[in-house]
Amino acid sequence: MAGQSRVTSMANPEATARPSFVEAFMVWLKIGCINFGGPAGQIALMHRVVVDEKKWIDEPRFLHALNFCMLLPGPEAQKLATYLGWLLHGTRGGLSAGILFILPGAFVMLGLSLLYALGRGVSVVDGALFGIKAAVLVIVIEALIRIGKRALKTSLLLSLAGAAFVGIFFLGLPFPLIVAAAALIGYIVARQSPEQLGLTGKVESAPPPAPDRWRQFIVASMVGVVVWAAPIALAVLVLGPRHVLVSIGAFFSKLAVVSFGGAYALLAYMAQEAVQTYGWMTAPEMVDGLGLAETTPGPLILVTQFVGFLAAFRDAAPFTPITAGMLGAAMTTWVTFVPSMLWIFAGAPFVEPLRANRRLSGALAAITAAVVGVILNLSVWFALHVLFGKVTEMHAGPLRWYAFDPLALDLRATALAAIAAVLAFGLHRSLIEVVIAMAALGVIVQLVLGG
Repeated sequence: MAGQSRVTSMANPEATARPSFVEAFMVWLKIGCINFGGPAGQIALMHRVVVDEKKWIDEPRFLHALNFCMLLPGPEAQKLATYLGWLLHGTRGGLSAGILFILPGAFVMLGLSLLYALGRGVSVVDGALFGIKAAVLVIVIEALIRIGKRALKTSLLLSLAGAAFVGIFFLGLPFPLIVAAAALIGYIVARQSPEQLGLTGKVESAPPPAPDRWRQFIVASMVGVVVWAAPIALAVLVLGPRHVLVSIGAFFSKLAVVSFGGAYALLAYMAQEAVQTYGWMTAPEMVDGLGLAETTPGPLILVTQFVGFLAAFRDAAPFTPITAGMLGAAMTTWVTFVPSMLWIFAGAPFVEPLRANRRLSGALAAITAAVVGVILNLSVWFALHVLFGKVTEMHAGPLRWYAFDPLALDLRATALAAIAAVLAFGLHRSLIEVVIAMAALGVIVQLVLGG
């Protein structure tokens, strides 16, 4: 196959012989089962296994693969696994690595979604979810600080982050519009003043592009789009265009196209649509979903599966609620991750020339800065819903804000959030440790103090 023919030239000549497909398959399966810790931890895990231990890929190739994946929408760690698999064994290697990276976590998330839907009202379950909410608030703030330190290198980038926050929090602008505007600004500025985007003036050299790159691009795009759209088309034919499964497929397909910045950035847009537009769930349930996703292996964006499950579970006809929920989860997972693999297979032949494209790098830098503003919006939104009782969205012309009663501060949630902050920032515990500890404390609070 076309991808297979490029593999040998891309491998490190000083590395050990390429693994057999079966050997690589088992390694990707292992990584899929233990890839906790969010994208940073997952990327570090792949580096340790593929570069340091197995020596299948050399350091420059790994870093270049990571840079390429950062340019595309979708979960970067899963895209990186797909691309590394493609380097080793072509299309079948990319498919096995990408699928195995998410499959174990998807099954775990499905089980947690079932437990959530069927276990509400049980004191232990409700207590654990109460504690997880506090952990989620701290986790989102930690992500805001981490990404902000890395992304906001100049006054222009800081201004883009501020404008994105104002646009989404006070004006209710859609996330795709903010991403597009930031990309356009970055693309234009990078030509004349790359230093304003934190870019160096040095232009990297790049080898000549692959001669058959356009054929590979066309084939991968056509096959990928058909595979992507197939379950949505089937749902339209069998259930009609207004069925919830069709809505789920269409919405999360749109989300997959604009999913720059990771799950934290997407949650603000997803919450705006899933809670306010579609009415699939409540704001506190969205917080619960992120907390559950933090406890699973695989990309954090698996939280989308939780949303799809609840949406179909609550609008089940003509299926039973459990069957509908499982179909909703499957639809969501399919249209979320098939596109991210499509980008890799279609874009892989163009990887090397992208290294020298300063304007594309500028667009990415501007998008990342805007994402910081979006995550700040998410932090405020979560804080209001976790720490206070009723939060009401208010409007006055184009302006939007959230009204709440300061006297309704939930002291139990505030105390748990403070403990979570000490664990995360003071004791530097891992995210999953914070989530598990807060779930246990939440159960204790629920059993001792009651609801």
